[in-house]
Amino acid sequence: MPELRWNPILKRWNIISDKRQDRPVLPEDSCPLCPEVLEVPRDDYYVVTFENRFPSLERNPEEPNIAGDSFYRVRENRGVCEVILYSPEHDVSPAELRLERLEDLIAVWRDRFTELAGEDFIDYVYIFENRGREIGVTLDHPHGQLYAFPFIPPLARRSVESAESHYQETGACIFCRVLTKELNFGKRIIWEDENFVAFVPFYARLPYEVHLYPRRHFTTIAELNREETSSLAKGIKTILNKYKSLFPIDDFPYITSFHQAPVDGEDHSSYHFHLEFYSLQRAEDKIKYRAGVETGTSTFISSLSPEKMADDLQGVEVKAGETDEDG
Repeated sequence: MPELRWNPILKRWNIISDKRQDRPVLPEDSCPLCPEVLEVPRDDYYVVTFENRFPSLERNPEEPNIAGDSFYRVRENRGVCEVILYSPEHDVSPAELRLERLEDLIAVWRDRFTELAGEDFIDYVYIFENRGREIGVTLDHPHGQLYAFPFIPPLARRSVESAESHYQETGACIFCRVLTKELNFGKRIIWEDENFVAFVPFYARLPYEVHLYPRRHFTTIAELNREETSSLAKGIKTILNKYKSLFPIDDFPYITSFHQAPVDGEDHSSYHFHLEFYSLQRAEDKIKYRAGVETGTSTFISSLSPEKMADDLQGVEVKAGETDEDG
């Protein structure tokens, strides 16, 4: 039975989910995300969302299978896990989606975020995509996920607290300061337009890490205006096409991660909405593994400098509108 268990040393919740053991892993006979198969019993679709059949968090959870106490705390894993299918085409990569479809996908992300943010048992809504078997995907079909947490996850909480403390000390946004520093330096910028800037951050920790920041300060995807939605689609497409063309490999592995203010009812106006992209592919034939030091101490070691990563990505010539799934 799934539940949340409290780590009293690190002061964080861990999710225990036995159901995850039963989820399909790279089935060879059929894809459950294609039309007319298990998850979507229709002959076609455009963009589809549904609740995960093997969730880490459940809207109506059962009772935990173990009793906790004031030290070893246990609580039900109430939350929501959703799957978002980008296209009915199994073999199209997200980099190949048309800009119009990407804009529609952003609208879906925004709608799902807004609805789940309104649930009184949700404190944080996390949108993400895992792509590539090296990352650990269990289904190749182009899709992303959404986790609506009943707590603020540790990394998000640390980021939010950093933004709030910096604002209290300086009266300014720490993310806006990072963006200004990157724009002034210039050499780590890999794409920009009038609304968004993509760059390899000064402190990049993972291979070919790219952050995509809006120039305007706002806190969540719900606040995107129409022009920013179009720019965000172009930025995402450009980054993914650069990844796709960086090495001569079949499917460049990456994670797309949305970073937004919590939805716990508190004032988080100091936070700055942005996306982060990371990979484990550090060379054509080399994968980065998170081994002893990084797993045991959470201290990251990069064999690529941020400037080298930026230079490699800058050298990949792509257009935001190139290639699409409809030919």
